Amino acid sequence: MAQQHLDPTDPTAAAVTGDALAGYLRAQATEFLRALRLHRETGGGTANGAEEFDAARLLRRSARRISASLHTFRPLLDPDWSEEMRPELAWLSGTLGLEHAYEARLERLLLALHRLSGAAVLPAQAADVAVAAGGRAGPGDTAAAVAAGGRAAGTARVGAAARIGTGGPAGATATTERGNLTVGAAKAGALLERQLTLARTRAHSTALQALGSSRFHAVADKVAVLASEVPLTPTAPTTALHPLAAAAEERLSDAVTALPLVTAGHPYNAEALVHGLAPDPSPHPQDGSWHQVRLLLRLHRYAREVLHGGNAPVDVRLLTAGQALNRHRDASEAAAAAAQAARTPRITPATAYALGVLHADQRHEVEAARFAFQQAWQKQTVHAP
Repeated sequence: MAQQHLDPTDPTAAAVTGDALAGYLRAQATEFLRALRLHRETGGGTANGAEEFDAARLLRRSARRISASLHTFRPLLDPDWSEEMRPELAWLSGTLGLEHAYEARLERLLLALHRLSGAAVLPAQAADVAVAAGGRAGPGDTAAAVAAGGRAAGTARVGAAARIGTGGPAGATATTERGNLTVGAAKAGALLERQLTLARTRAHSTALQALGSSRFHAVADKVAVLASEVPLTPTAPTTALHPLAAAAEERLSDAVTALPLVTAGHPYNAEALVHGLAPDPSPHPQDGSWHQVRLLLRLHRYAREVLHGGNAPVDVRLLTAGQALNRHRDASEAAAAAAQAARTPRITPATAYALGVLHADQRHEVEAARFAFQQAWQKQTVHAP
């Protein structure tokens, strides 16, 4: 288990009370209202507007911090108000984050296809995602191509052909696999671009509708009240925040202890690939506990911000662990998108093969992120004061 960072004997930390929590919540509510004003000034009409993106990002940032503080320090806040606010803030943050998530996912997948195939991946062949009517592949052929792509992922990675060599049967196999990948990569890229761009457009429309809804206006009204009046319990102003912040860190440590860190130390987790390419589109069973740790790490970070008045010192080890978990989430969701695209009916075997390679590559990235987190967390355990 990681060494606790929040020292209960620290008189400075013990002196931080509910008054500091109230100040932090008021500051975050003010940031929320400032971001809302910025969004209204930009008009919120263009999906690619940098100012609009910044406004949405700032809204999400403050909503996450308010929601996290309501969760960590809920014994010090009016329970009815807190339980009503938290799910609404979570809804808002999730809704506003979808558009950027789809955009980042598409960019990640197209860059991976380019890296794996060694050829540009452009949407020029969008109309060619399926071959001519006489050459369409059946479901069995497509599934076999996806499986073959997954098995060949190690060969398809950058530098694989050089490691195998160009002479003999192994070199011929590598050349054939790279050729199959190059053929299917452009069509796979076009398919992913069409699917994820459509999802992004829908997410943008959903966000605009949400920001104009009565539900959002109710949330904004409550945040406006929060900017001037925080509904603390009668004893909260003199109650120390440290025990609640330490409890949040303990929950994080317990969740990390339950992770299969031994599995994360291996270079490749074959079970992850098998599940992702299965017909079942349900979320990967291995990823849930890692996503939960990411959320608990965020709660811990925000609790530290409250204790330090929003000016928490940078913990490099904590930052590194958080970055690894962010990469884990991005790669996991990208792999799921590739697997979902591979289930598209009537795609060519070459397209399915490329998507299989892409899925396996992103599952490799998942394992690499887990290993990076393991290294950061173990370093934190050994060297923390």
